[in-house]
Amino acid sequence: MKPAAVLIRYLVIVLLLAPTHAWAATDQLEEILQQQTKARQEQKAKELQRQEQLETLKRDQELNRSQRQLDQIKQQKTEPSQPHQPQAAQTQQQLDQLKNDQQLERLQNDQQINRIQREPDASRQQQQLNDLQRQQQIDSLRDQIRRNQTQQDLDRLRQQQNLR
Repeated sequence: MKPAAVLIRYLVIVLLLAPTHAWAATDQLEEILQQQTKARQEQKAKELQRQEQLETLKRDQELNRSQRQLDQIKQQKTEPSQPHQPQAAQTQQQLDQLKNDQQLERLQNDQQINRIQREPDASRQQQQLNDLQRQQQIDSLRDQIRRNQTQQDLDRLRQQQNLR
């Protein structure tokens, strides 16, 4: 066989096999990219859970502090029929409601995160994570407003107690 014919055969074989290798490399690259995307999404979901846990801890600490202040106000009362007794009870109810709402919110967020993690479509999962993060920020701001209002009520009760 002539060297030119051998060379042509090798070139034909290389040309026929090259697309197969390119497709295999493309498939591997796509798989790696999907794995990286999934890993980033899982990391973001874990970060959201950590942020939610921190927010929950802060809320719980704030509620406990408010509860202690309310208990102090109740203990400072010496007269059983003071006019701001209903306000103290109302503030207590607000604190209890805050605690219940936050527990419910935590459970709902955990369920949402679990549901999002099971989403097979990576872009849809990312969108859902972003939506959840925005909703958690909104909820956190609402909780902060409620805590501030409750704190103002407690401060007002304390001032009334000190004036007597």
